[in-house]
Amino acid sequence: MSGLARRRVGWMAAGALLLLLAVVLSLALGSRPIAPRAVLDALLHGGTSDDAQVIRALRVPRTIVGVMVGVALGVAGTVMQGITRNPIAEPGILGISQGASVGVVCGIAFFSVHTLSGYVWFAFAGAGIAAACVYAIASGGRGGASPVKLALAGAAMNAFLASVVTAIVTTDAETLDEFRFWQVGSLAGRGSDIVGQVWPLLAVGLVIVAAMARGLDALALGEDVAKGLGRSVPLLRVTGWLGATVLTGVAVAAAGPIAFTGLAVPHIARALVGNDHRWVLPMAALLGPAMVLGADVLGRVVFAPSEVPVAVMTALSGVPFLIALVRRKKAVTA
Repeated sequence: MSGLARRRVGWMAAGALLLLLAVVLSLALGSRPIAPRAVLDALLHGGTSDDAQVIRALRVPRTIVGVMVGVALGVAGTVMQGITRNPIAEPGILGISQGASVGVVCGIAFFSVHTLSGYVWFAFAGAGIAAACVYAIASGGRGGASPVKLALAGAAMNAFLASVVTAIVTTDAETLDEFRFWQVGSLAGRGSDIVGQVWPLLAVGLVIVAAMARGLDALALGEDVAKGLGRSVPLLRVTGWLGATVLTGVAVAAAGPIAFTGLAVPHIARALVGNDHRWVLPMAALLGPAMVLGADVLGRVVFAPSEVPVAVMTALSGVPFLIALVRRKKAVTA
């Protein structure tokens, strides 16, 4: 095994251990700390104690949702940066998360949907429609859906959809009051019903992305090189966009908009294992949930017994690390 391969395997193992630690902390810590031994006993042997009830009924579903959301955002961000060749591409910037917000707002305001499990399908539909519109706009004109056109179309759609959301919630106080709890981006209150709704979609999105991992490597070399290698650039972009849209829809539908994870995780993964997407995608799938769960745990314990939403904590904890990465890249270039 070469030195590069050993390094990649080592970082993958470290990522797996980090995710395992995040899962344990998510199950054990909160407004009511529970010893790891009691967590393990509740998972393996059940029990009727208050601690066992808290773990099985509240923390296990919340942790599973956190893992699913982190995997979806990490992988979706990696794919979006790959197909657009844009280092700042991520679901929030390209308008897909905002599309999910429009879906939820419409569900509340016009269809009397008032439960988290009811929001899921409206959020997923909104994300899908927004992604389709962005791709359709970018595909028009000469050159098709180029990376620059995708980024510009996503930014324009994001601004337009944000205006739609604002228009609806500012004219309907009840919708605003209900929507703000979803819009903040949180794992609190997510139960096993949401897990059951979104896991098949997560699996579909991951299969789509796994099938095009080599194609992302070809795109990274440029369109002409990708064509020379026998790759269909339009097909790669459509497939990648579809997979990233499904994954983003899963994440936003399950937990609301959680910014930054889809932006930062791909950069961290590439810094650790290189640019080969056969390694970057699995690494992002480990780091994404570790970041989301770690941020969620911090939000539960820093201001206990109050709770800071996970979307706030991902930004607060992740921005300094990304700044350090940017400075490091600048130094290397210089």
